[in-house]
Formats: sequence, structure tokens, C-alpha cells
Amino acid sequence: MFYDAAKRDHGLPQDPLKALIVPRPIGWISTMDAQGRVNLAPYSFYNGVGEFPPMVYFSTTGTYGDTPTKHSRMNAEQTGEFVVNMVSAELAEQMNVTTTMVAFGVDELKLAGLTAVPCQFVKPPRVKESPVALECKYWRTIEMPAEKGHEGKRGSVVFGQVVGIHIDDSIIKDGRIDTLAFKPVARLGYSEYTTTENVWRMRRPDDPRY
Repeated sequence: MFYDAAKRDHGLPQDPLKALIVPRPIGWISTMDAQGRVNLAPYSFYNGVGEFPPMVYFSTTGTYGDTPTKHSRMNAEQTGEFVVNMVSAELAEQMNVTTTMVAFGVDELKLAGLTAVPCQFVKPPRVKESPVALECKYWRTIEMPAEKGHEGKRGSVVFGQVVGIHIDDSIIKDGRIDTLAFKPVARLGYSEYTTTENVWRMRRPDDPRY
């Protein structure tokens, strides 16, 4: 099949786009507002975008309840900091709890029964139960184009520089990160998720390091 992305004339019950851009890693973003209240929310439009310096992004869409944009974006812009926590397979249910739409200022860590622990270089806490956490300094936000007829769903991309990295020793094996030791969760389409269950190596012909 073929369909016009602008017209969305695919004839399917739901737009298949997000089921095609898969799997997508989940950035479980913890932030603090100006009053010191904690927020935790997952974003499947998330990834790394650079190594020197290490940079990541998470993308938001539209408004959110009682605020003009997502709480994570608001807090990151106002305080200049955020943390990316990894969602392991055993944390999938807690992650899903934090997708709940709640009022600004509600602590989703407490809502999901998670433990907040201090970071080294930023004020927002990290999730203790998460095997990986990236402490980030906010860099900038880029607004996406507004689509005619869908202006309220306009997206934005929040960039941050990674300044500190926490890794649970249990997922380090022979000097490498053992992905299967924590099975990161990724987003598929609709309400579907997946975990990393198999790993294989494919060495580049011109680079034997990996």
C-alpha cells in the first residue's frame, strides 16, 4: 500500500506511522519544577544525537492538561536540567503508571512506588531502580512546524548535554554493557512494547574494536 502522509488516507483504523518507526527507546525523564517538585514521564521519541559532546533529545507533542506543554519540557527549560532513566523489563509496569495524565506538581515517582535518589551534577533525582541514568544539562528547544488543522498537536524537541552517567555494576560484564542483563524496554506502535531478548555482533569490516 501507499498513502499520502499529509492526507493520512491509509484507510486503516489507526495511523500506522508510529508502528513503522520501531523499536523506539524510551527516555524516562525526571525533572524538577522551580518549586522543587519532582516529575517523571516516559517519551518514546527519544534518542542520543551526539557523542562529542554526548547529547540526547526527547520530543513532546501538543499541550498537556492544565499546562501549555508537557511538564518535562517546562521544567527542563525553567531549571536547565533533566535526567534520562532507563526502563528495564522489570520496570515496565511502573513506567506505564507514569504515563497517567496528572496535574502539574504531582510526583509520578511516588505514584509508581519508585525511589528518588540524588544525582551528582543536577538537582532532579534519578530513579534508584533504573540500571542507567543520564544526568543532563538543558541545551535548547526546537519547535516543529505546525500542521494545518492540527496546530494544537505541534511538536517540539528538547536537547540536553549529558554531564553524568550512572550505571548499575550488575549490567557490566567483561568491560562491556550487558544488554541482556537488564532487557531495555522499547516502544512499538499502538499500545505495544518490546524488550531486547537477543543480541548478536556484526563487526564492521574496517573497525575491529567492537
